[in-house]
Amino acid sequence: MPASADATAIGISADPSPTLMARIRDVGRLLNRAFPIIIVAVLILMIGLVAGRSGGTTAAAEVREGLTIGAVYALIAVGYTMVYGIIELINFAHGDVFTLSAFYAIFIAEFQPFGFNLNSLATSGPLGFFGALAILMPLTMIAAGLTGMLIERVAYRRLRTAPRLAPLITAVGVSFIIEGFLFATQGSTNVRTGKAGWLPGNAFTAGGVVVSWHDIFVFFSALVLMFLLQAFVRLTRLGKAMRATAQDRDAALLNGVNINRTISATFFIGSALAAAGGIIYSVKDDLVVWNLGFRFGIIAFTCAVLGGIGNIVGAGVGAFLIGLIQVFGGQLIGSAWDNAIIFAMLIIVLVVRPVGLLGMRVADRA
Repeated sequence: MPASADATAIGISADPSPTLMARIRDVGRLLNRAFPIIIVAVLILMIGLVAGRSGGTTAAAEVREGLTIGAVYALIAVGYTMVYGIIELINFAHGDVFTLSAFYAIFIAEFQPFGFNLNSLATSGPLGFFGALAILMPLTMIAAGLTGMLIERVAYRRLRTAPRLAPLITAVGVSFIIEGFLFATQGSTNVRTGKAGWLPGNAFTAGGVVVSWHDIFVFFSALVLMFLLQAFVRLTRLGKAMRATAQDRDAALLNGVNINRTISATFFIGSALAAAGGIIYSVKDDLVVWNLGFRFGIIAFTCAVLGGIGNIVGAGVGAFLIGLIQVFGGQLIGSAWDNAIIFAMLIIVLVVRPVGLLGMRVADRA
């Protein structure tokens, strides 16, 4: 009698691996379904630990900080998720467009045609601030948008049908080119944006937590811009073309969608939102440096993956969650571990729930 038959006769499985693998798959599916609940539970636990260790005031202050930095991440993450959703490219140069846009804003604000001073207008009062913002924001967003279109036209367009590694390497190369340009022209030290006094003062104090006008401006600016973007994608003709291109590029082309124009518009919008993030960050933190976009870009990419890359709402949700996890994790184990916490989160998401919180599993395109 064969050995396997003997093993079966006495109740011992000759090959336990199928049962073991089935159990592992069951656990994986369970973790996948429960992942959003786990993330929220872990965040609540972190808030509770910080409140128990340092007090409720410190915990509330960290919530404020996490939401404001998450708002900046959100505006960058949206650009990642839009580009990936349409051409399945991880545009690693996007974070550096954010930094470049901050320097665009510095140049535009310091430019004084006919003696007109934008900084003086912004510091003259609330109306002056919004007037300066109404001038600076569109100009910077247009400059950044054109930069994004140029990058797409020169670096990425010819590689759409190439193996995926080719555009990925090209994106890294474009990132290094932008960083090298900023290093050569702006130097290696921090550069002041000159916008620290644009929105001074505190709005209110609640439970011992001071909320400044900066905090309110950053948070609500990000929410408004993401809401407008979602409405644009849902309601406008170009937005519908973008969604059609994301679903099936060939079918969209057969139905009359101009693929090149749609992809260029996507790069323009994504880069323009990164510019808005650059301005908001400049008002909030007044210092930029040539390689700021590398770190912010990788963090924003993690936000997009957590929320569900290709999903605009998911990018925003992921950004605010990452902002909160970053500040509370730093509070618990030290700020030196901020990056490690974020990248550990990236690995966990890719292993447990690759589609993210709001993403949907779709078949690979041909």
